[in-house]
Amino acid sequence: MARRFIFSSESVGEGHPDKVCDTISDAILDACLTQDKTSRVACETYAKSNIVIVGGEITIPKLEQEKKSLTSVLNIDQIVRSAIEEIGYVHEDDVFHANKVFVTNIITDQSADISQGVNESEAEGKGHAEQGAGDQGLMFGFACDETPELMPAPIMFAHRLGRELTRIRKSGKCGWLRPDAKSQVSVIYEDNKPVGISNVVISTQHAAEAKHREIKDFCIEEVIRKVIPAEMINGTTEFLINPTGRFVVGGPQGDTGLTGRKIIVDSYGGMGRHGGGAFSGKDPSKVDRSAAYMGRWVAKNVVAAGLARRCEVQFAYAIGHPQPVSIHINTFLTNTVDEEAIEKAVKSVFSFKPADIIQQLDLLRPIYSKTTNYGHFGKDDPDITWERTDKVEELKAAVR
Repeated sequence: MARRFIFSSESVGEGHPDKVCDTISDAILDACLTQDKTSRVACETYAKSNIVIVGGEITIPKLEQEKKSLTSVLNIDQIVRSAIEEIGYVHEDDVFHANKVFVTNIITDQSADISQGVNESEAEGKGHAEQGAGDQGLMFGFACDETPELMPAPIMFAHRLGRELTRIRKSGKCGWLRPDAKSQVSVIYEDNKPVGISNVVISTQHAAEAKHREIKDFCIEEVIRKVIPAEMINGTTEFLINPTGRFVVGGPQGDTGLTGRKIIVDSYGGMGRHGGGAFSGKDPSKVDRSAAYMGRWVAKNVVAAGLARRCEVQFAYAIGHPQPVSIHINTFLTNTVDEEAIEKAVKSVFSFKPADIIQQLDLLRPIYSKTTNYGHFGKDDPDITWERTDKVEELKAAVR
């Protein structure tokens, strides 16, 4: 008998307070990489009401050589305001407003102890002259054949809803829409395959004059039915639109924002595991980010090669060490060849050294603002190199 269950995933809009902070942190990262591709960045942002605090550790070697300060080259205040303006907090009734927020900058330099572990040079006690991992930790990559993007259906449907809300809002076609929003989709599975949707939740911030019936009808007809496959919706699908009845106060006015609090939204919606390390605001020497991207690249190529219908890759690092301390492949019994053969092929086709990850995925570029919203995986963009399926033939050859 086919196993039947329901799995839910959520997404959040660009104006969600945590995503506001992710956006600011990634904008600062991109600004640093524009100055110097070897920048070391760990940028955190906090937002509440009309206050933004930017902290963390940033070192830009080019500026050190030129004896310039970070603030003499990067206008952090303007980067913050431009990011908020692009999100859409520009209405006169916004407490959190691009032109009115108070910005505090408490960024310091990267620790020299961390730097010597990451640098491609010898140091006392390090034991080698290679680039090491920027931290210890474990990372996961995941792919499955449920959608064209080789991503789980619940999170991709939730992202589609959020993207469409934002597209309509920024087009100006719906004047009452505001930046803060959440979506959630519950997918019905039979025999591990998505066959329908039991319910869809959308909570969207709105102008005070908008009526609940107008908001509900709009979200169902102009958002849900436009982006969710019709065959996944039936007469029993439940639509929950702004279920509190009102969502006028939103963004950092309504809730505190912090970088790195939406890691499940950023990855696989809970269907694929997460190592716990956030992505946004971190340069690719931080394996929390770069190795998670690597894991996605590997898993996606395994599935695209037909070696499995589902694939999870896990690996772990020690700070300063140039090799992963472990690599593991799990195909959840969907493999078409022996799992050990897949793992062996993966190790022969890909290099998991931190320096090699950066080189293979071309990560020393200011591309990270493209990753911030609607997931770091499943996007069709040439700059998102970890979504390529360019190792399919090599993997097939390696398992023969």
